[in-house]
Amino acid sequence: MTDRELVDLACGMRALAYAPYSGYRVGAALLCRDGSVVTGCNIENVSYGATICAERTALAKAISEGKTDFVKLAVCASGDAPASPCGICRQTISEFTSDDFEILCANEKGNYQVYTLAQLLPNAFALKGRGDDK
Repeated sequence: MTDRELVDLACGMRALAYAPYSGYRVGAALLCRDGSVVTGCNIENVSYGATICAERTALAKAISEGKTDFVKLAVCASGDAPASPCGICRQTISEFTSDDFEILCANEKGNYQVYTLAQLLPNAFALKGRGDDK
């Protein structure tokens, strides 16, 4: 799968986002090592702390299906600026990937920039090496 195809899937997921409070619609597409793609969207809650981001939705779906080996993630959000995962999502991504994991950050028009996890989350918090329990 090309980066463009992954970004397009993430941008398409924005339509399924439940964002009645912020209006900030986000979609994600997670490419797994086996070639499958797991998608997600943000799901808001009136109690903002109960909101789940698109990136964590995709990760939770993938992990609940037994997929834990990931190649890259595309994120697409409302607005002109390329989406960038929030801090909680960055930390969650770091739990299941490595510093060189690529994150494609796109705006609603599909324009995107590529970052590594290390660029977005240098010195990630960890109690042990990532993936030690795999």
